[in-house]
Amino acid sequence: MSQLLISVTSVEEAKLALIHGADIIDLKDPASGALGALPLPIIQAVLALVDGKKPVSATIGDLAMEPGLIIPAVNALAAHKVDFIKIGFFPNDDYQAVLKNLQPIAVSGVNLIAVLFAEYQYVADLMAVLKRYGFIGVMLDTAQKNGLSLFDNYTHKQCTDFAQQARRYDLSFGLAGSLKLEHIAQAKLLKPNYIGFRGGVCVNSQRQFGLDIQKLTAVRMAL
Repeated sequence: MSQLLISVTSVEEAKLALIHGADIIDLKDPASGALGALPLPIIQAVLALVDGKKPVSATIGDLAMEPGLIIPAVNALAAHKVDFIKIGFFPNDDYQAVLKNLQPIAVSGVNLIAVLFAEYQYVADLMAVLKRYGFIGVMLDTAQKNGLSLFDNYTHKQCTDFAQQARRYDLSFGLAGSLKLEHIAQAKLLKPNYIGFRGGVCVNSQRQFGLDIQKLTAVRMAL
């Protein structure tokens, strides 16, 4: 069964997510972009609240794929013992420098997740490369938060191919991207390790608003 990932912005939201069945607490600032990073004090407070009861993931922010930006952000989260660190793969002609600098971090035991975006094109062998450099998983998301879901951007075949590639390289994989209750059945067909929600479980389905308990409960029951 796919696990439920809920993105939260505060200790209060983390409490709600835990109470209402989140399997993974994800730390993200929706007001700062697709993968906006939360301040470290909030991350520390949520980690203290969760206290190992559930895995915690966190994003490093919408950063350009440059080692000087990526590596310090990853190291900061690793120092706080975040269980999974999510790195957005934004457009770049060459990811090699970033991957080369991330490899020692991955080898040391830090769990790195590559977030790929449905709107962007990637080289065909990217998942093989990610595996070679020590990433443990990939997530398929949307970069533009404009009301269109992952399934508006990706065909069923594209999603299936993504899932098959992830399994081929023994990478955990997740699905996200403006997903709502009505998308769960379609997402479950792909058998992802986890399905991520933010806007779909917020008041008025707006990702910058607070969590909606009824929507949280409905999504939990549907999984």
